[in-house]
Amino acid sequence: MPPSAGLAPIVRVFQHRNYALYMGGMIPNLVTIWMQRLGVGWLAWELTHSTTWLGVIAAADLLPMLFLGPIAGAITDRHVPLTLQKITQMLACVHAFGLAAFTLGGWMDIWLLLFFALFHGMTHTLASTARHAIVPATVPREELATAIAVDSALFNGSRFAGPALAGLTIPFAGVGGTFVANTIGCMAFLASLYLMDLAPPVREKRGRRSVFVDVGESLRYVRHHAGIGPLLLILTVVSILFRPIQDMLPGFAGAVFKSDAVGLAWLTSAMGIGAMLSAVWIALRSRVSGLTMAVSAAFLGLNLATLGLVATPALWVAVIFALGSGFALNTMSTGGQALVQYAVDDSYRGRVMGLYTLIYRGTPAIGALGLGAVAEFVGLRWTFAVAALVGLAIWLPTLPRRHAMRAGLEHEHI
Repeated sequence: MPPSAGLAPIVRVFQHRNYALYMGGMIPNLVTIWMQRLGVGWLAWELTHSTTWLGVIAAADLLPMLFLGPIAGAITDRHVPLTLQKITQMLACVHAFGLAAFTLGGWMDIWLLLFFALFHGMTHTLASTARHAIVPATVPREELATAIAVDSALFNGSRFAGPALAGLTIPFAGVGGTFVANTIGCMAFLASLYLMDLAPPVREKRGRRSVFVDVGESLRYVRHHAGIGPLLLILTVVSILFRPIQDMLPGFAGAVFKSDAVGLAWLTSAMGIGAMLSAVWIALRSRVSGLTMAVSAAFLGLNLATLGLVATPALWVAVIFALGSGFALNTMSTGGQALVQYAVDDSYRGRVMGLYTLIYRGTPAIGALGLGAVAEFVGLRWTFAVAALVGLAIWLPTLPRRHAMRAGLEHEHI
């Protein structure tokens, strides 16, 4: 499929009513989610001034995905994804309201914050797998890469807008203000879900077969797939070694660059801008062909950007490297998701995307716990410098496999 010119691919996907409703409702919620995310991280830092606790809070939000991700994928393959999304969005509204009430009431402590992080991690697991099944159903297959990239662009655009708004909100309204904002954003997204009219997917009758049988079936499918299996392994390494740096940014801002919430907002926003630029680039490409090579190049770029980030003593230089890190990380995650969504058999979509979500949101918990604990003793700079060097050592052996992976992932384009 030849690349389309200009903004036509992006305009085209928004002509589909369900896609426009879904994304239109999600935009304000994405912004407020990032406001809340920054608020939670900064609140954890204010309560403890500990990188270990930053890692624990991040892990509590991410860890449930390790245990529930594959099961959530199997559930999504058995039920209506839009209904599951509505249920989890209601729970998200309750979560945001609870954070706001306890923080503004002066009752919040680190253990209660840990409970809220666990609650969010458990509900978001099912929400993520449902979301990955909903987006492909709102557009034709040939527009899937653009639809996913636009989804990612909006997500990462919110990573710029959300922290920037949080940086303005916290000095005047405190972190509780970010939680109030997300309560409103959650309700806006919930309203848009009820306006959608999406036909329920046709499901294979599984009788009384256990969901664990379904999970095992999906693992065998991934293991024998020439492209999906190796790609998910690479994304697992990246999620463990590099994704936790986002959760450690409060520590970088406060301990390394001697800044405050404004400095944190700059670093987080820079990563968001880089990620958004990457997503827009992928969306404008409007094709899957070549994404496998782009993901491989991004792996190298991520290692180099991380080394630059930890080497500089200047905040403004770190912001530049954070932008590059965001671009590379998103190219891997969005490009990887588009490739998997394109290559996967529809009957396995929920379960395979459950595995993808487990990797994207679950395995960073391992890195956040481990790297956060190590950083407590050797510092953030040395911790992530070593992670980048390990990443480079892992990237080199992937080079000979690139063409085989591309054949498996982009088979209709070569």
